[in-house]
Parts: sequence; structure tokens; C-alpha cells
Amino acid sequence: MTQPASPAQQDAPIPTAKSRPDTGGWRRPLGLRADVRNLSLLGVLAVLVVVGGITKPDEFLATSNLQLVLTQASIIGVVTVGMTFVITSGGIDLSVGAIVALASVWATTVATQEYGFAGILFTAVIVGLSCGFVNGLLIAYGGMVPFIATLAMLAAARGLALQITGGKTQMVTVNPVLDLGIKDAYILGIPPLVLVFAAVTVIGWLLLNRTTFGRRTVAVGGNAEAARLAGIDVRRQRLHLYLFSGLCCGIAAFMLIVLAGSGQNTNGNLYELDAIAAAIIGGTLLSGGRGTIVGSVLGVLVFTTITNIFALNNLESAVQQIAKGAIIVAAVLVQHRTLRGGEA
Repeated sequence: MTQPASPAQQDAPIPTAKSRPDTGGWRRPLGLRADVRNLSLLGVLAVLVVVGGITKPDEFLATSNLQLVLTQASIIGVVTVGMTFVITSGGIDLSVGAIVALASVWATTVATQEYGFAGILFTAVIVGLSCGFVNGLLIAYGGMVPFIATLAMLAAARGLALQITGGKTQMVTVNPVLDLGIKDAYILGIPPLVLVFAAVTVIGWLLLNRTTFGRRTVAVGGNAEAARLAGIDVRRQRLHLYLFSGLCCGIAAFMLIVLAGSGQNTNGNLYELDAIAAAIIGGTLLSGGRGTIVGSVLGVLVFTTITNIFALNNLESAVQQIAKGAIIVAAVLVQHRTLRGGEA
């Protein structure tokens, strides 16, 4: 006969999958997949460098061309850092390109240029922050869907940029701004804009991975209602995220002014698509709850290198867009497969 259970045995919890001690085993696969994804992007980047070196060795591998690739990547890269935060929170920002355009033309008006370097930088940043603030208010406190709110901002900002310029290019006449784009301003062969991008990347990585702000961003993207019940002010967090995205757009606008030496209403064309694509192929989950700054930066470098190789080989832009589209589709399919594997 079976002996009756003792009181101690009766009180002992039944071991289940949920009551087992957390040994961090679930984190290791996630971290491993992130490492594999980043290594894969590095591998793709290495292949692209080899292709560029084979097809146009004298031009692609030239120091001036590599500096150009990094400089072009820096501008869209800063925008992508802000976009990564927004997507991680479960949102989207379709207005980043239009905000860059508006900030660049507003900061290059004759009235603004009278205040010199500080006036141009201050105006670009303030315009970016203001647009981000409006987006944040509409989404967080107005209850608007991010897609609709930022689409409205895209149209309004583009229209205002066109209104300011009248369709004309506004040339920059402030020498300290123009001087940042010449080779004499390079530090150890590195363009100043690349250093700005590096600084924004480091700050973004620290914010996302080492601060309460980053943890709240991930929590809101993973489950907004659970985050609210945990004491997070979800609306304020979303407002801050769109402010941060607007700040990145303002910084990128100033960088674009330095690179182009002018402000145009067509600046930042399709930046929103490039930033979203770079974040997605880098591993940021489009539905929110997971983001990676390192992956986003690698995604930017991959796309910028592809563009440069196509330009050097005089290939049609249509083929370039097809290649980008194929990369995006492949990245999303890999994400879905990874998520299914994690749930198994």
C-alpha cells in the first residue's frame, strides 16, 4: 500500500516548467541569435566590400570613396538610431525624411544664417524637436495611430519646406559650417560627421541597454498594458521617444547641411524607408519589444555600401531598389523564423 504523504510533502510545490529556477537559459538563445545576426550582417558587409573591390578596385577602395561611404551612412544612421527607439516601442515614424528637409531649409534661410554657426545648428535641432513633439502629442495624448499621425506630419513638413524655399536651393554662406565638410577638418582621416554619428550611436546604445529609459521603451513595445500596470507612464514615454526621434532628425539635418552646403525641400527623400529597413534587417522587431542599435548601424552600412557600389558601376537605381527590397523581405522572413523557433 502507498504510504500517505507527510505534511512537508503535501506543502511542497509541484515542479512545473514555470516554477523551475530561472537559470538564464532563455536569454542565451536570444543573445546567441543576436550575435549570429550581427555576424551575418558583418559577413554581408564583407562580401559587398569584396564585390566593390573586384568590380571597381581603384575607385571603391580609394580612401576618399570609403570616407564618402561613411559620411553618407552617418546622416541616415543618426536618423536610424532614433527610428530604432520608436520601432522598439511598437511605433513607427514616417515623417523623419520630411522633418530633415524642413529642418534643413529652415536652418538655411537668410535670416537664420545671420546668426552664424550656432544659429543654424540651434534652428535645425529646435525644428526637429518641435516636429517630434507634435508627433508625440498626437500619438501619446491624442490617441492617433502612429502611421496616420506621422503620415500627416510627412505631408505638412514637406509642404512647409516647399513653401519656405519656393522650390529653390538655399546656399549656405557661413564658413564655419562649410569648413566642417572639407578635408582639413578631418580628424586622423575621419570626417567630423562620422564622429558625430559614432557619438550618437554610443549614446543611443547606452540609452537602450543601460538605462531605465531603454528598459521602459522595450516594455512599452512588448506589452503596453502590462507596462502601464507596472507603473510606467506609457503616454509620457511615447512622447519622449518621438522627441528623441525628432532630435535625431534635427542633428541629421545639420549634418546634411554641412555635407551639401545648402538646404533643399527635397532633402531627406525616402529617409523614412531607409531607416525602417536598416532597423529591421538589423534585428529590431517591427511589432516592438526588441531593438538593437548595433544591428541598425550595420544595416545602414550595408545599404549605403550597396548604393555606392551600384553608383560606381553605373547600374540603374531601379535595380538598386529591387536589391534593397529583396534584402528587407529576407530579413523579415528570418525574423519570423527566429520568433517561431523561440516559441517552440
